[in-house]
Amino acid sequence: MNGVKVYLQFLKDTVGIEYMKGTGDIDNEEKESLQELRKEVERCKRCPLFRTRTHIVFGEGNEDAEIMFVGEAPGREEDLSGKPFIGRAGKLMDGIFEKIGLRRKDIYIANCIKCRPPENRNPKPEELLMCLPYLEKQVEIIKPKIIICLGKFAAQQLTGSALPISVLRGRTMKYREVTAIPTFHPAYLLRNPHAADSFKEDLIKAMKMV
Repeated sequence: MNGVKVYLQFLKDTVGIEYMKGTGDIDNEEKESLQELRKEVERCKRCPLFRTRTHIVFGEGNEDAEIMFVGEAPGREEDLSGKPFIGRAGKLMDGIFEKIGLRRKDIYIANCIKCRPPENRNPKPEELLMCLPYLEKQVEIIKPKIIICLGKFAAQQLTGSALPISVLRGRTMKYREVTAIPTFHPAYLLRNPHAADSFKEDLIKAMKMV
């Protein structure tokens, strides 16, 4: 059983919800572009977050990226702009990118959910579940060799593990056939600067693998 199936079963067992594909959902049998997928997300009303968002934060970057970053959810700055990781955490991440020679134009960055949770609260299980097909489709279209999971929600969503990020960080895991590297979320580094070296090590490991 792959990580996503484990995660869906975990949600069903713990919170009693199960993803059911409806007539308006993504057709996984048809290849589509990121632009077409983005239009689907812009029309999305799967969960109540569509009522409070300013913009969806779909993701951006190189559509042929070998390394894809997946975060948790948009924050205030991201909601206002529609762009991922442009707030304080994103600026910190960009600074680390510069130090190790990684460029945003060479990678793709997305989030588990595409709309900002009010007051930047943690995503709810049902929100993660409803947005999961969009993330799955992004990965399918981009076909990265490495997915860097930023924080526990991305790591748990893609690997199916319920372990905390402090345990998952440093491991090399799998999302389907793609190598997944769980690491700390850049927002965590703002509160815990000592973890920046570990974050940098994980990114360098990913760069060496591709």
